Amino acid sequence: MLDLTKFTTEQRNQRSMDLDTMTSLQIVTTMNDEDFRAVQSVTKVLPQVATAIDWAAETLERGGRVFYMGAGTSGRLGVLDASECPPTFGVSPDLIVGLIAGGETAFIKAVEGAEDSEELGANDLRERGLSDKDLVVGLAASGRTPYVVGGLVHAKATGCKTIAIACNQGSKIGESADLAIEPVPGPEVLTGSTRLKAGTVQKLILNMISTGAMVKIGKV
Repeated sequence: MLDLTKFTTEQRNQRSMDLDTMTSLQIVTTMNDEDFRAVQSVTKVLPQVATAIDWAAETLERGGRVFYMGAGTSGRLGVLDASECPPTFGVSPDLIVGLIAGGETAFIKAVEGAEDSEELGANDLRERGLSDKDLVVGLAASGRTPYVVGGLVHAKATGCKTIAIACNQGSKIGESADLAIEPVPGPEVLTGSTRLKAGTVQKLILNMISTGAMVKIGKV
């Protein structure tokens, strides 16, 4: 059995141990304090995010595509960022592509088991004609999602540059990628609910990558 207590994203947060007895104001104050810690964690990985921006811009300039792929909240955040690029920057929806384990249905309703298949991650990229001109960005809060690992391994075998965004250091997806971006926002206010700080951190980084890349290629 996998020991989840080894992952900071899954540990108990000592500052919210009495969450169920807090007043509403205490809850939001605690969450706000923790969100500040999340923002601070991104500060420590800005050099890696800057490299990701450069890689994304280079990919787009040579006619390649940027793929985001993830499961659950991570997948939804990738799809969200990708879907906002056409209206924000006036680019084709084919340039920044968001993939979520289980397909579009999973954006609204969880598809059980989809994230546990490495082969599914590879197949989703194969079906979209992945080439060595493309860039693949894998997203997983814990950093161990098989769907993402499979996609990154396939992408590297194809000759793509690969990036991993996780919220634990020394993550499995980080080990599978050319560039690991691993901020550590720490345990969640609600234990294991990585839609919270981990989700915030991933969204902040995706905002930076897509905006920075579009600035670099003259789309703003």
